[in-house]
Amino acid sequence: MSAELWQLRISDINDAPVNEDGKYVLYWMIANRRTEYNFSLQRAAWWAEKLKKPLIVFEALRVGYEWASDRLHTFVLQGMLDNLEALSDSPVVYYPYVEPKQDAAKGLLKTLAKDACTVVTDDFPCFFLPRMVKAVGKKLKVKLEAIDSNGLLPMRAADRDFPRAYSLRRFLQKELPPHLEVFPNRNPFAKKSFPATNHKLIADVIQKWPSIDKRTLESPADFIASLPIDHEVGPVDTRGGSVAARKQLQWFLESGLPRYGEERNSVESECVSQLSPYLHFGHLSAHEVFHELAKQEDWDPSKLNKKVTGSREGWWNMSPSAEAYLDELITWRELGYNMCHIRDDYDQFSSLPDWAKETLGEHKDDQREHVYTLEQFERAETHDPLWNAAQRQLVRDGRIHNYLRMLWGKKVLHWTNTPEYAAKILIHLNNKYALDGRNPNSYSGIFWCFGRYDRAWGPEREIFGKIRYMTSDSAMKKLNLKGYIKEYNEAKLFD
Repeated sequence: MSAELWQLRISDINDAPVNEDGKYVLYWMIANRRTEYNFSLQRAAWWAEKLKKPLIVFEALRVGYEWASDRLHTFVLQGMLDNLEALSDSPVVYYPYVEPKQDAAKGLLKTLAKDACTVVTDDFPCFFLPRMVKAVGKKLKVKLEAIDSNGLLPMRAADRDFPRAYSLRRFLQKELPPHLEVFPNRNPFAKKSFPATNHKLIADVIQKWPSIDKRTLESPADFIASLPIDHEVGPVDTRGGSVAARKQLQWFLESGLPRYGEERNSVESECVSQLSPYLHFGHLSAHEVFHELAKQEDWDPSKLNKKVTGSREGWWNMSPSAEAYLDELITWRELGYNMCHIRDDYDQFSSLPDWAKETLGEHKDDQREHVYTLEQFERAETHDPLWNAAQRQLVRDGRIHNYLRMLWGKKVLHWTNTPEYAAKILIHLNNKYALDGRNPNSYSGIFWCFGRYDRAWGPEREIFGKIRYMTSDSAMKKLNLKGYIKEYNEAKLFD
């Protein structure tokens, strides 16, 4: 990888020096929770080779973050099991730690960093992670780097946020091609030589802060039940970890992608990728998804259309279904990462375009036929069977079908006293129940319902003003939803 392209993915969090007398290089895994196609782990291995030091991979999970639940913990612990097994025969020490109670991990990272030459972590632009990394950087006396392994285009390649997908698409068509030649290694340790090590190197640390053992990771339910987190939001059938992620990717490439272009909005056909939870938790890399899709399409960068048009179709010179999916994986996904990287108010109503805030403000006092509380929304107690089914899918399965997710958000705007409160309700419900919540794309999807990345629409309507309007009736006419409504509205929602 060229030094210039590498530099775009590296952020120096502090001004502390590298401690060449340290005992090891420390990789603090917080977002890219995987062992393959991981620029962060690859960078840590580079440091280990350069300094001729062992490498410690430290993956931790707190209990004190907002919306912590059995659902999210189970998914992450399943990924830890995959990482434990993947690194068992590697030259590195893998140290998985799950905090048993609030603040139990206080001092752990600082203690590990005290004997480190340098610390490498993940650059994730959303939720509490940026604040946490910045705060840690101020406390450490050793160099801390954050590495961007989020998407195909480094976040720092753009110095502005983009108002619409079309704008980013044009930018990508100009700037992305060189980055398509530079991918993280499948094996981050490939062609790297550094001293192997074992857990004795950090034995004192592990004695004070015991790592979670393999048996617990294999059957984590009892352990998770003992934690001070939300036990009402239970695990879902979707399994976490890189092994499950790759199985889902393979299914999508073989069975979903051929139908994706024509059927992606169909609820019953279920041809969408369902990869977003794995991408969110870092169990799967967007680079790996792209690599496997390109291989299936028999594609290489020489086939790119050299003309910059901003069009959704024709630039990649792949099949229509592949191009439609890549617009989601790259354009729309990285649009959200760009917003969170550039703007601190990505999760605030104030971040909406001026036209959207203006039209919603003009209609703020319009009469609402139906107004529901957060509790009524959460328990799917509205008058609309389709909306209730979507909410029940979110609660039960941790996801809503992509098309219905848009309708789900629009109707909360329709049935809430103010658009500001509607946004807060959607953020809470999505982040509490969705496996892929708390992600840049979560905020893209939620605020799209209020006009972000969209344009003014006519005719002007009550409550919505010039915001794009959607109704359950129109969805019922477009899609076959009777089976969907029956399945989820007959399911038990809460115990």
